[in-house]
Amino acid sequence: MNRKLILTATALAVLSIFLAFGTTPHVFTPPPLHGSHDQLHTAELLHLTGAVGPESLAFDPDGEGPYTGVADGRILKWQGVDRGWVDFALTSSRRKECVRPFAPEMEHVCGRPLGLRFDQSTGDLYIADAYLGLQVVGSAGGLATQIVTEVEGRPLLFTNDMDIDDHEGIIYFTDTSTRFHRRQFISSVLSKDETGRLMKYDKASKNVTVLLRGLAFANGVALSKDRSFVLVAETTTCRIIRFWLQGPNAGNHETFAELPGFPDNVRRNSKGEFWVALHAKRGPLAKWSIADSWVGKTLLELPLSFKQLHYFLVGGKAQATAMKLSEEGEILNVLEDSGGNRLRFISEVEERNGKLWIGSVMMPFIGIYDLS
Repeated sequence: MNRKLILTATALAVLSIFLAFGTTPHVFTPPPLHGSHDQLHTAELLHLTGAVGPESLAFDPDGEGPYTGVADGRILKWQGVDRGWVDFALTSSRRKECVRPFAPEMEHVCGRPLGLRFDQSTGDLYIADAYLGLQVVGSAGGLATQIVTEVEGRPLLFTNDMDIDDHEGIIYFTDTSTRFHRRQFISSVLSKDETGRLMKYDKASKNVTVLLRGLAFANGVALSKDRSFVLVAETTTCRIIRFWLQGPNAGNHETFAELPGFPDNVRRNSKGEFWVALHAKRGPLAKWSIADSWVGKTLLELPLSFKQLHYFLVGGKAQATAMKLSEEGEILNVLEDSGGNRLRFISEVEERNGKLWIGSVMMPFIGIYDLS
């Protein structure tokens, strides 16, 4: 065994001891971000009842909502303080088997809705279900209909997010991995799996076209305001990629933004700017493990639980970070709850009427932050 492997093995052994006792040295904690505003702890919390993981948020063409998908496979709709959350739709017909708010081992049965988008021209709600593919449900709700469950003759394993071009009838969506399911997302990141794809679905022809392959955890999707390009979050590499749809660069892609953490969903505001939710900032240890796939794969072989591996990736600190990017990828604003006192592990930031509606794939609530 060469010197590098010996040193790496020793470091991993020391790390496993820290993780076993639920602590990591302060040096492993992600550094603060320059120029950020630590204000998200002032957000209002909108709690869910008997549900967790409101990953994505969407408002219908009439401005009602938000609607959100939760971990037991349901789509919920917020109907104000008096009525609260009500069931709106399901992604699986096997609802009777789904009796717990959070049961990862049942996600393939119950479904796990992630990205949500309304077609503003029809009022239909499109759903990216991690296990059951791309789905749609009408404005009355109910059981969603599957529209894409396989691509190139292989089932979709981890359908993640989407955006809709209402003018062209095109849905751009991601499949995070062709190797791992959603409940294995830690394995996908640490093994530096690069089988993610960005695709488009033509509603008229019902054809699916793969636009980009080889993505390391393909995640959030957002069209530009003029529909000339589409953004896709590559979570493992902590960057946003721009794929050109029109103009002289059509068909090409480039790095749009390098980020200090793991991006989840990307959402455009009315000005054409983009809000990116970071699941967590990337600490030194996470950066090291992802840069060297041998380290990440070795970590997966250690007797560590999911919670311990996740703790390692996020630097041991629960927090929230939201970043606003310009149409050219410049950082315009950074908002944090650096202590995780109110918001943690956020998955989406939707700007609407002077407020940020903030989802989380892990928490039992959404946040509402007033921008004024």
